[in-house]
Amino acid sequence: MLKSVEDRSAFIPDYASVGAHVAAGTPQEHGFRMPAEWAPHEKTVMIFPARHNTYEGNGRDNWYEAACDNWSKVALAVAAFEPVLMIAHAGEADIARGWCGDGVDIVEMPMNDPWSRDNGPSILCNDKGERCAAGYVFNGWGDGHDACPEDGVIKARIARHLDLPIYPSPLVLEGGAITVDGEGTLITTEHCVLNANRNPTMTKDEVEAEMGRQLGVEKVIWLPNGLVPDPITDGHVDGICAFIAPGAVMVHTIDDKDDPNHEICNAARRVLESATDAKGRRFDIVEIPLAGEVAHMNYFIANDGVVVPTCGDAKADDRALGVIREVFPGRKVVGIEAITIAEGGGGVHCITQQVPQAVV
Repeated sequence: MLKSVEDRSAFIPDYASVGAHVAAGTPQEHGFRMPAEWAPHEKTVMIFPARHNTYEGNGRDNWYEAACDNWSKVALAVAAFEPVLMIAHAGEADIARGWCGDGVDIVEMPMNDPWSRDNGPSILCNDKGERCAAGYVFNGWGDGHDACPEDGVIKARIARHLDLPIYPSPLVLEGGAITVDGEGTLITTEHCVLNANRNPTMTKDEVEAEMGRQLGVEKVIWLPNGLVPDPITDGHVDGICAFIAPGAVMVHTIDDKDDPNHEICNAARRVLESATDAKGRRFDIVEIPLAGEVAHMNYFIANDGVVVPTCGDAKADDRALGVIREVFPGRKVVGIEAITIAEGGGGVHCITQQVPQAVV
């Protein structure tokens, strides 16, 4: 584990070992920032489920086939709006191609987990028209740095494929743990990022400073928790809250006072009601009801579209899709049944990672 944020060489994967261009300094020093998800994309990166990682503990013999079906349907939905780069495990490109067809670009790389939001690279831009990858550490959602060694360097492999430099960082973080407005503000949860299984020796101030160096943000807003139960991510923010525009956020709500998520959602709203963003703005808050195991909040904003996970409950799905359509009137909102993705611990947002267009 890292000993201090000042020791920037402390536990960082060897990104150069997979041929990545490892950059010196920090993204912030070179004017890079992470754009908001609604900024124009060049493409979306996804990772296809691998045969060796079938989540057998869910009690279903056909989970692999069901996962392939869910992942491919999301890929094709996104591909209707922008190009999709699908990473397949080494030797399994034909499997991914069989499910996704010719409308998705398939590239093989060694991998374990298919959650590209978390083990894939967050791509940043600067005003010079340059892009880079943030190189914070993926440690298997707190399972340890050696749990999935290929997943620890896959962001560097993807950065190499995209011909982008990567800036190493000792911060342990996943893309699903953050939401940004592209104007200097980041929202995350304390239970995840400050968890002892991720950054046990870093103070909140040190984490904020490293987020600033890695993502070009100026202000971090901390929600106490994400939704429960969440034995995998420890409360990723993309299950409870997301920026929908500068100065505006969407937050899950639940009416059942006996559900622990009732107070968790209310606590998140209280934080946001009292907070201001990096520009000093108060937040406009849009509520979206929480329905079952599928968090409709876990959608992905594509070029001219929004791909939303659905739960199969027509009333709940229609209600959530209606809210999202009102929020994004200029985009086509597409629902994709995502129960199998939810069984694996995530949603549509968790399996997609945008590559923003260069800012010129």
